[in-house]
Amino acid sequence: MKTTTEYQAPDTLARAQDHYQSETQDLLGEKMTLNMGPSHPATHGVLRLILELDGEAITKADPDIGFLHRGDEKIAENMHYNQYVPYTDRLDYLAPLANNVAFTCSVEKLMGWELPPRGQAIRVLCCELARIASHLLGVGVCAMDVGAMTVFLYTFTEREKTYNLCEQLTGARFTTSYTRVGGQVRDMPEGFDKELLKFCDECLVALEESAGLLDRNKIYLDRMCDVGTISKEDAISWGLTGPNLRGSGVARDLRKDSPYLGYENYDFDVPISEDGDSYARYLVRMEEIRQSIRIIKQVLANMPDGPVNVADYKNYLPSKEKALTSMEELIHHFIVATQGLDAPAGEVYFAAENPKGELGFYINSKGGGVPNRMHIRSPSFCNLSILSHLLPGHSVSDVPAILGSLDFVMGECDR
Repeated sequence: MKTTTEYQAPDTLARAQDHYQSETQDLLGEKMTLNMGPSHPATHGVLRLILELDGEAITKADPDIGFLHRGDEKIAENMHYNQYVPYTDRLDYLAPLANNVAFTCSVEKLMGWELPPRGQAIRVLCCELARIASHLLGVGVCAMDVGAMTVFLYTFTEREKTYNLCEQLTGARFTTSYTRVGGQVRDMPEGFDKELLKFCDECLVALEESAGLLDRNKIYLDRMCDVGTISKEDAISWGLTGPNLRGSGVARDLRKDSPYLGYENYDFDVPISEDGDSYARYLVRMEEIRQSIRIIKQVLANMPDGPVNVADYKNYLPSKEKALTSMEELIHHFIVATQGLDAPAGEVYFAAENPKGELGFYINSKGGGVPNRMHIRSPSFCNLSILSHLLPGHSVSDVPAILGSLDFVMGECDR
């Protein structure tokens, strides 16, 4: 008489053999899953890529974000508008001045304010200086990712000079918090214009040195050309903006299409490339640095006189000198600082052309000094969405080149 164990043994053995064969097939053939990041130098921050590989070829890519999430949008709904300015430094922390400007412009749109001409011109300087700093780092790091160490040293040296200028203008190198709703903390310091012009001339020299090292470099061309190609249709469909969109042949630039801060008064070109590959995005950023220098020189040559802040006594903080010497001004300072702006109820959306692309702020206000709701349209978040479509078909060694050419920053992805 057969026991129960004898009856089950053949089934158990068959299942074990099937499991062994399945496991062996996974090991030998053909697919494996690789985690790239979130602690990896080529992912430019805490980005995790879940890659499915067939040998060296990527068959599936799943970008995983959220490791840096800080709840910036919810934080904005619990503090006054001016109190939130330092938080914008932490979005694209490679271009804090541009973030400051974009946020305050959105609140000024809600308030119905328009800055005086000098205030607008100073903000243009801030935005273009931030663009240069961001692109210098983006180009240098991308070059280093594919083996060109010398270029990184050139671009990082010039970026250090931009931080010296930021310190001279704002008092801080990295987290600037320079703008206020309705203006700036202070005017340009004496001699700042000469230092900025000197930097522009030096930067152009270093830029041409860098271009000479990369533009015809065989290794750099092999790593970048025809790698990570994004068609014009895909770039539009996936919501790309900034240099990544213009690198695919779409001439969209908010400074031209929806001018703000008087950008319509400056003569500059919007560089585009029809190729759509990683090398095209590099060329677009290099030319954008040249165009930003061109804009800065025009601003300095035509810098208007006058105030830098709006003349709204009720909602704008008095100067420090007045607050310390007049009781009425001190009381006014206390009211504005503790209660915030008396903003009207309504909804606004303002978008600026940041170095990474379109940075937009949607504000829903029920009146008073605190927004009811806020949403941030961060360009890096939208630009990274195409990775699941873009990476399959490439090899693992192409990933650093593609990520570097997209030039994202995780601070504004996770917000």
